[in-house]
Amino acid sequence: MDKLKAILVDDEQDSRQILSNYLSKYCPIVELLAECKNIQEGLSAIQKHQPDLVFLDIEMPYGTGFDLLEQLGKVNFETIFVTAYDNYAIQALNMSAAYYLLKPIDIDELVDAVEKVHIEKSQNKDSFHVQVLLDNIKYENERPKKIMLPTFEGFEIVPIDQIIYCEADDNFTKFHLKGTQKPLLISKTLKYFEDLLPSTKFVRIHRSSLINTDYVVRYTKGKGGYVTLENDIELEVSAKKKSQFLDIFKLS
Repeated sequence: MDKLKAILVDDEQDSRQILSNYLSKYCPIVELLAECKNIQEGLSAIQKHQPDLVFLDIEMPYGTGFDLLEQLGKVNFETIFVTAYDNYAIQALNMSAAYYLLKPIDIDELVDAVEKVHIEKSQNKDSFHVQVLLDNIKYENERPKKIMLPTFEGFEIVPIDQIIYCEADDNFTKFHLKGTQKPLLISKTLKYFEDLLPSTKFVRIHRSSLINTDYVVRYTKGKGGYVTLENDIELEVSAKKKSQFLDIFKLS
């Protein structure tokens, strides 16, 4: 089983030492080739070693880990982001299905992330996580963000403005998209996507439905009522969710 050639980029010496020790003890599949304390050292090490995997701190002096990736242009390695900030860029990381670890690092989460990267590499899967992530950050105020959705066959990269609504299916979620007949079945709960997708655009109207309010055509009154989306899609609004739904339109 081939080892993963890896580089670690983190401005904090203690953090580098801890992660290096964890990798040595718990992740024998990883061969750590270089430890770097800033973006420039990271760029040089990546160009020199051509790693399979980079452990990349997000917040560093004179720039972020995202800046390093943008300077590289083409990214042909997998990245596991490391951050001490549980709210910094987490939504962007989740939207791109990127691997990340929160400091202090949990050993089980580290091992799990490394194993997932190794599986992708062993199956020669191309990784588009980083490109989707950089697009979401770079064009945040210029065009709709994208979300990477892992499917049974691989993954789909979907602009969020193409999502009409999401439908709960036990522990799965069906994504109903504009211009498609067959929904995408994703192995995550509707609650996960309710927390992930922007609340200014998406609202939970029922335990089984999360809708994109841009596609609302009509609301019909009732105990909870019904909402009609484009293409004559009619969905029930639960009584408990009615007020939250109407608040979006300032009608409560």
